[in-house]
Amino acid sequence: MLAKFLEYLQYEKRYSPHTITSYKKDLEDFSHFYLKTEGSDHISKANKKVIRNFIVELSENNISKRSINRKLSSLRSFYLFLLKIGEITVSPTQTISSLKFYAEKQVPMSKEEMQELTEHVFAELPAVLEKCIIEVLYQTGIRKAELCGLIFENVNIEGNELKIIGKGNKERYIPISQDLSDLLKTYLETRHPLTEYESYFFVNGKGKKLTEKFVYLTVNKYLSFITSKQKRSPHMLRHSFATHVLDNGAEISKVKKILGHSSLASTQVYTDANIEQLKKVFNQAHPRAAKKEEL
Repeated sequence: MLAKFLEYLQYEKRYSPHTITSYKKDLEDFSHFYLKTEGSDHISKANKKVIRNFIVELSENNISKRSINRKLSSLRSFYLFLLKIGEITVSPTQTISSLKFYAEKQVPMSKEEMQELTEHVFAELPAVLEKCIIEVLYQTGIRKAELCGLIFENVNIEGNELKIIGKGNKERYIPISQDLSDLLKTYLETRHPLTEYESYFFVNGKGKKLTEKFVYLTVNKYLSFITSKQKRSPHMLRHSFATHVLDNGAEISKVKKILGHSSLASTQVYTDANIEQLKKVFNQAHPRAAKKEEL
């Protein structure tokens, strides 16, 4: 049944390989628990009590609440699929709520830190591929999986534009600066892909498609030169991109399109780090605020 569910995610929901892998891992973790505690691998027959026990064990093993909620979300999707195909009549996750937690505040890289990276670190360590990885992530806000899967023909250097295939195979177009286009041209001079990886724009020194792990380690390495912040991931560059363009007055609806968010609520997360700037804009722009200042 798990195989059918994964096929459903791939062909009907059109989820990305990365997302499908996450679902598979979560459900396999639950299958192992179910086999250990119930002596069976037929997780379609699981009840609410077993799922609650699974959550308890995860908590006792110091798995974060965020990760537990993700696994619970995967189980919900799986049992909704079983409901859809008539395999079960009631989902065992129906009355199980997600764990409440206060999300750790994501502190983006500052503009000064990113400037230092460009002017000093890359000047001393002129690694073209690594610089491209960081600059593309920071200047476009794309996800690391989208960068790894970037197709050669979807990079319009002369037109200063990238075509990104995001979650659910949704397409979006992202403008890039002339400086970034020039950097990509420089990278092309060093690009030597193996035949089976020619379709990918970015390849490593061995000519193979970039892995997400390589991208993460690259970003972590170079950001460690300019900051003591613990969060030094590709997602933090995405967070920094969104925060900085909103700081500079970009419309949130346009930032939403660039980031590939399906909901405006997802983009509004980045305004939390920008509340003082928003207060300033309000005080300058709202007629009642302006009237009050005149009094």
